[in-house]
Amino acid sequence: MSSKTSPSASRKPEPERVKQSLRVWLKMLKATKHVEAVVRENLRVEFDTTLPRFDVMAALYRFEEGLKMSELSSALRVSNGNVTGIIERLVSDGAVLRVPVAGDKRAMLVRLTQRGRDEFARMAAAHELWINEIFGSLPTDISAGLLATLDTIEHAQGLYSEGEHDA
Repeated sequence: MSSKTSPSASRKPEPERVKQSLRVWLKMLKATKHVEAVVRENLRVEFDTTLPRFDVMAALYRFEEGLKMSELSSALRVSNGNVTGIIERLVSDGAVLRVPVAGDKRAMLVRLTQRGRDEFARMAAAHELWINEIFGSLPTDISAGLLATLDTIEHAQGLYSEGEHDA
């Protein structure tokens, strides 16, 4: 366990603070699972697709020139094996194209075709509306405070990487 996530051996946290931290985590987890379930269901019903496929397409949409499979896996924070099957299906559906990497006979770039870009753009527009249905009722100051709190957590835990953008 890293020193960022484990309490100091010389300092025992207050039991109430520990319980409060656990309650915060459980509430965050419950909210995240709810949002993810809504998005998964909407993608299935409205687009006959999956969240992992949406995530792969989103990553490729951001990199119009394409990504090597290892770069795609890294961007998604999953193993190459997790994206290989999704890429295979996207290729067979005409949404992704494989392009050889100049100077590297073993490597291939994967990128969205125009069909894939159009398909993703439709899904992304709907996704934006679904998320707004969930969070749009929050007052602006509450939403801004929640973002600031989550940013604080990211920075305190070293989760914010150089080059990452806020959504």
